[in-house]
Amino acid sequence: MNKQSFIKGTLILLAAGILNRLLGFIPRIALPRIIGPEGVGIYQLGYPFFIVLVTIITGGIPLAIAKMVAEAEGAGKRDASKQILHVSLMLTITAGALFTGLSLLLAPWVTGVLLPDERVYQTFISMTPMMIIIAVSSVYRGYFQGKQNMIPSASSSVIETIVRIICMLWFAHLLMPKGIAYGAAGAMLGTAVGELIGMIALLLQYSGEGRKTNKLLPKPQEAVSEKKAQEDSPSNRGILKRLFGIALPVTGGKMVGSFSYLLETILTNRSLAMAGIATSVATAQYGALQGMIIPLLLLPGALTVSLAISLVPSLSEAAARNDRSTIHKRMNQSLRLALVSGAPFAIIMFVLAEPLCLLLYDNAEISDMLKIMAPFALFLYVQSPLQAALQALDRPGRALLNTLFGAIIKMSLIVYLASNPAFGIKGAVIAIIVNSIAVTLLHGFSLSRLIGFRFRLFDYVKIAAVMIIMGACVLYGYRHLPFSTTPWLQFWISIAVGILVYFIMIFMTKLVTPRDLERVPVVGTWFNKFSRR
Repeated sequence: MNKQSFIKGTLILLAAGILNRLLGFIPRIALPRIIGPEGVGIYQLGYPFFIVLVTIITGGIPLAIAKMVAEAEGAGKRDASKQILHVSLMLTITAGALFTGLSLLLAPWVTGVLLPDERVYQTFISMTPMMIIIAVSSVYRGYFQGKQNMIPSASSSVIETIVRIICMLWFAHLLMPKGIAYGAAGAMLGTAVGELIGMIALLLQYSGEGRKTNKLLPKPQEAVSEKKAQEDSPSNRGILKRLFGIALPVTGGKMVGSFSYLLETILTNRSLAMAGIATSVATAQYGALQGMIIPLLLLPGALTVSLAISLVPSLSEAAARNDRSTIHKRMNQSLRLALVSGAPFAIIMFVLAEPLCLLLYDNAEISDMLKIMAPFALFLYVQSPLQAALQALDRPGRALLNTLFGAIIKMSLIVYLASNPAFGIKGAVIAIIVNSIAVTLLHGFSLSRLIGFRFRLFDYVKIAAVMIIMGACVLYGYRHLPFSTTPWLQFWISIAVGILVYFIMIFMTKLVTPRDLERVPVVGTWFNKFSRR
């Protein structure tokens, strides 16, 4: 079992996250060509209901397992790690089987009464087996992350994505002659096969870990210490109690997010109607916001999610040793990385909002929303590491309350601003911005009170200065480079110039150092060889 450093583990997950996001564009382009927009609609229709059930089953379980295993490993109790894994598996498999059975039993009622199109029945049936598969996979991912080995999670997610893309397109093509409903169900079956293969990849890696462990025969004194560790191991009831204590608030936070999103959709459309905007126009505006603008803003999310996943076991292990200096160091590293990686995206989306929207969506009218939101996306990028830190330090309830408070503010502002004809859809944009700022600041304040954490303000000043310089270079390049007759070439060259200036500046200001590069997998090896010459 290879335990990685915090930075290396984050970068492994980041590489997998970026690859998965790039691969994810393939079915978005190809699937509508096979089953058509209507088939894609049927495919997506059952997902909200499915996501709620999966959140109930797994929710905060992976994070809780990662935290508990990291603490056990930090205390040298390897048997306790295995016990945590087995108890968690029993819990999630039982819950998964229960909800799978209920979903199959109630499928005719759910698709015929709750959902607006009964043709989703075949797709709904196809997705139900994934509950148990996802439940098992989430447990093993949490276990490996707790041991600070991010390779199994990263590799299994990439394998799952590749298999899912191939199978969903293939199955959809095979079943499409039977009708749109069956074509959509075929795509969902392909997704289930991908999840299954991803789970098998995790199980094989766990099996490989067991074989390596068995080859190491313990010495007599080690056998005595193992026996003592077994005697000190917590009871199954104690593990369940701790598991629920950590997981339930995290699950609650995710449920708040899911229901908040649903309520946001309803309130925004009704508020826009109150402002005198036609239903079709309101739907188009909100669709542009959630389907075009928000995904662009969340592109750097692959890093922030990777940081959050790596941060939990790292902070949990440090907290178990009462090592506050490591906690502060890891927090500053993660916040700096989140800002340094997200800043160039924010600048490009702000300075080149109109050409970017025109290039991607052939729609320049929505660029105003992107331009307003881009500078405040930085709050979103640091929010995940801050929330993960609160969860790792046994304050998931505080993170939940902060998220809930932010959701209440957002809903109130949507109703107040979006219903005003002077604001319209921009009222919803302002509400989302205020929500991201409020939740991030609350997380930061909570962390500061909890461990006396102090943000390195000079780092943020340097990032702001580098962003201004990069923005000026991008804007100058776009307006003055001699490629105006070829807008797309002008666009990409100005971005390349800005990124080059940005990289030079972050090294000059020591926001990123050669030592940081040495920790990067593959790149670090190449950099070490180059620097020795």
